[in-house]
Amino acid sequence: MSTSTSTSTSTSTTPGGDERLRRWRLVLGGGDAEGTGRALTGTDAAMDGALTALYDTAPHDGRGRGAGLGASAPSVARWLGDIRTYFPSSVVQVMQRDAIDRLGLATLLLEPEALEAVEADVHLVGTLLSLGKAMPERTRETARLVVRKVTDELERRLASRTRATLGGALDRSARISRPRHRDIDWDRTIRANLKHYLPEHGTVVPERLVGHGRASRAVRKEVVLCVDQSGSMAASVVHAAVFGAVLASLRSLATRLVVFDTSVVDLTERLDDPVDVLFGTRLGGGTDINRALAYCQSRITRPADTVVVLISDLYEGGIRDEMLKRVAAMKASGAQFVSLLSLSDEGAPAYDREHAAALAGLGVPAFACTPDLFPEIMAAALEKRPLPIPEG
Repeated sequence: MSTSTSTSTSTSTTPGGDERLRRWRLVLGGGDAEGTGRALTGTDAAMDGALTALYDTAPHDGRGRGAGLGASAPSVARWLGDIRTYFPSSVVQVMQRDAIDRLGLATLLLEPEALEAVEADVHLVGTLLSLGKAMPERTRETARLVVRKVTDELERRLASRTRATLGGALDRSARISRPRHRDIDWDRTIRANLKHYLPEHGTVVPERLVGHGRASRAVRKEVVLCVDQSGSMAASVVHAAVFGAVLASLRSLATRLVVFDTSVVDLTERLDDPVDVLFGTRLGGGTDINRALAYCQSRITRPADTVVVLISDLYEGGIRDEMLKRVAAMKASGAQFVSLLSLSDEGAPAYDREHAAALAGLGVPAFACTPDLFPEIMAAALEKRPLPIPEG
């Protein structure tokens, strides 16, 4: 009697092997060539159907909508609801972007039914803004609600840290060494004079008083945000609108927001509401950085107390040499100049390296900035310290 038995088991029949086959089947998408032989049921089948509708459909060729999601807003709304059911939010956002890019579904976002079903994020806001005047009135209010949701979420995430960081920078810039008695900052004064502590008397003898001037709530610094609204800068425009509103809420900071393509629009009067700012933009078109900087330069009244932030990929359609001369002139006047290739979580976009090198030659390094780093960049600029430029 043989006592030996087979100890090998096919991976296709073990629990772990079955799960691997399931995952491979979802990845490969079925069809004659996928080779797993795995049938999908229930939720798996529904997930596979949602993926098939998007990724097994030929990309949009400009002659109609992709067949995989149908041509009607209700069918797209159902698909958007399905992917929100079966996939996490981060995956849903990627799939939405792919649907817009691959299948030409941006126009379906003009339908309130489809728009209400989407997962709102910065990229979706950019798509809505790019539709501009094509958006019918019946969809506009729904679109504003979607944009409001995104800007409110960004403001909750970014506002507190921005106000704290910039408030500290503004306080330090206003600190004086001969304050009146009621203006003395005793905590900072004691810390600055600890070396003058007299043990025999149990006290600190301050040799230097630290405090704030009586006009500490007056405007002390000015910031000009000059934002490229060409199509590639959509995420940066959204973040700039939110930061512009936050900066405008600081009493001692005067903030101006200017957006541009080949024309220039001053949106400063709308800074109390990021949604109004965003609906005042017009994504797409060409770029004339020189014209935008000329406008900003004309609005600077106190150069030594001003920070100009250019947010652009630097693809200049205007007069390159004039653009560089304006940057040099603003710096020579005492203004701080910051050049950001983007203001988003996506890293540096494609950008004009020749123009970036020319700015660096003027002492203005151009770099990509995440929203989380932006408060530190602004604080350093306000205090005229070296900027904390990220590596890479």
